[in-house]
Amino acid sequence: MNLEKLFRMQKALDTHIEEKHQLEVEDLFDRKILALLVEIGELANETRSFKFWSVKPASAKEVILEEFVDGIHFILSLGIECEFDNRDIDLTLSESNLSVTEQFLIIYEVISIFQRSKGFDDFIHLFEAYLQLASTLGFKKEEIDQAYNTKNEVNFQRQQNNY
Repeated sequence: MNLEKLFRMQKALDTHIEEKHQLEVEDLFDRKILALLVEIGELANETRSFKFWSVKPASAKEVILEEFVDGIHFILSLGIECEFDNRDIDLTLSESNLSVTEQFLIIYEVISIFQRSKGFDDFIHLFEAYLQLASTLGFKKEEIDQAYNTKNEVNFQRQQNNY
């Protein structure tokens, strides 16, 4: 993943949204945290990993990937909000034996920690935990990059159409 490029793209989208909705002086950190939590819930719902009572299968991989990159948008946006986009970021990915459900729970916990600290190390931990979920779901970096690019274009179009 080319984080520098993704941060640039996200910053352009964030700037466009903030200017359009006159939010340039607003502190959007907590709203972005809540948005990320909601997006992760939507992702979990599409994976159906926690729905032990149901026999309905998970959504198609493309649907799950699109929901996943919605989370990437907000993680990047939170990094920009904290001015981490200008820092050298080295994400480490390790193999995990955790289930998808366990990985979701870790992500929720790490988001809570990051919300309180707004610290760089906690941001890195959040990003790595989220990318670990991608690995657990079977997504490759190239797929994530392409899906992010596509969804970023959709998000710009939505703003132009008064979404």
